[in-house]
Amino acid sequence: MSQASARIRNVAELGRIAGVSAGTVSRALADNPLVNEKTRERIKALAEKHGFRPNQMARKLRTQQTGVIGVVVPLGHEKRQHLSDPFFMAMLAHLADALTEKGYDIMLSRVIPDAVDWLDRIVDSGMLDGVLLIGQSNQHAAIERVAARYRPLVAWGSHERGQVHCAIGSDNFAGGRLAGDRLIRGGSTKIAFLGETSAPEFRLRHEGVAAAMADAGFKDGPTLLHTHIASDDMDGEIAKHIERVGGTIDGIAAASDLIAMSALRVLADRSIAVPSQVRVVGYDDLPIAMQTVPRLTTVRQDLKAGAEAMVVALFERMEGKDAPSVQMVPVLMERGSG
Repeated sequence: MSQASARIRNVAELGRIAGVSAGTVSRALADNPLVNEKTRERIKALAEKHGFRPNQMARKLRTQQTGVIGVVVPLGHEKRQHLSDPFFMAMLAHLADALTEKGYDIMLSRVIPDAVDWLDRIVDSGMLDGVLLIGQSNQHAAIERVAARYRPLVAWGSHERGQVHCAIGSDNFAGGRLAGDRLIRGGSTKIAFLGETSAPEFRLRHEGVAAAMADAGFKDGPTLLHTHIASDDMDGEIAKHIERVGGTIDGIAAASDLIAMSALRVLADRSIAVPSQVRVVGYDDLPIAMQTVPRLTTVRQDLKAGAEAMVVALFERMEGKDAPSVQMVPVLMERGSG
């Protein structure tokens, strides 16, 4: 086989053809400025000609980098929730776009926390350069403990005073207040909150609705109707709630768009008109919120901007910088349901 057509197996062989050392080949292929541009381009051309691909595993061992970011969905508060949930899919898509543009691969994990060290096992695996959490679930203590020693960790969620870990998310309390204000302005006086309060984001949204009602002079806060976020349980739970309290509420603040859309279906099945009899406000502003009838009034948190901010913060932390938490300002999207 001629030298022109022979396939090169390692940097030493390529160095012999190029007339340089193996170290020079490695530096040239890594765009190291210690090798002049003309030599770098000549070595790259020879590598291409001979079909040489550097051993990525060996490079990663040398640099102590894996080129992989872990994207983890912890489900301590809702073990039956699926990755097919539209919120997870939307957030994952934006994170994947931002990470792949930086040349990183993704390792996706849906985790049911089964022990106090579930996050330790992930960050200590040696397989990842950093970790992004989609949600904090009810695992605030575990995240705080690990973040105290592991810097390249960023979560989507709420930020509390004195919190150690970096969190990017919307101001959930302010968002809940927006939802409550909208229902009250529309004439609702008997408001229910559909959702759970064990996860910090949902708890703050509930508290925001309660604050809006208190500011408007209501003696009591919203009626809490516990609703799981798992889609296979949601319709049945909401149907039971509506059958029990349907005649005593005229406004629903939902913890998420998915819950709000399920509520719209249940109300329509019972010929309860929205918004003339019951107003409904969601939270998230997922793309499918525009597909409901009527179109869903909801509180928008910018997931694309949030995902990009998570990736920026993660890479700053990978470089040893102290990227701070960010709370984005939520925006009320007024449509037909509320």
